[in-house]
Amino acid sequence: MRDNPAYLDALRLLARRELSEAQIRRRLARKEHTPEHIDAAVDALRADRSLDDERVAGVIARTEAGVRKRGRLRVKRRIEAAGIASGIAERVVDDVFRDLDGEALIEAALQKRLRGADRIADERQSARLWRYLVGQGFEADRVAALLRKYR
Repeated sequence: MRDNPAYLDALRLLARRELSEAQIRRRLARKEHTPEHIDAAVDALRADRSLDDERVAGVIARTEAGVRKRGRLRVKRRIEAAGIASGIAERVVDDVFRDLDGEALIEAALQKRLRGADRIADERQSARLWRYLVGQGFEADRVAALLRKYR
């Protein structure tokens, strides 16, 4: 494998951060490696578990939910955008959100936007907050219920 330039480039890419198989394939293709070299590199990386889409999905999910305070839907979309299968994304999101308090997460996202205020000023602000929270991946009905508490 050491004589495969795609494998060496893939290792360099993975040394910086976790990447999905689809991301590795795209980046190696941009570097103009042959499809045969890319396939061989990906097979070798999968065999030694340097490349694992489930692990990458977990990293993305924990970062998006825990650090960025995003909701389930946005986390799942972000994982799928990395080229990871929908089934893996769903399973990982379920695992990550099983350990998180969804209500506390949406509450924290709202508090960040309210910047210390304890009430929503008017319908315009409420609509803006609703769009923001739904855009962050929280379910619309849960957002509406939370916003009613702050009016």
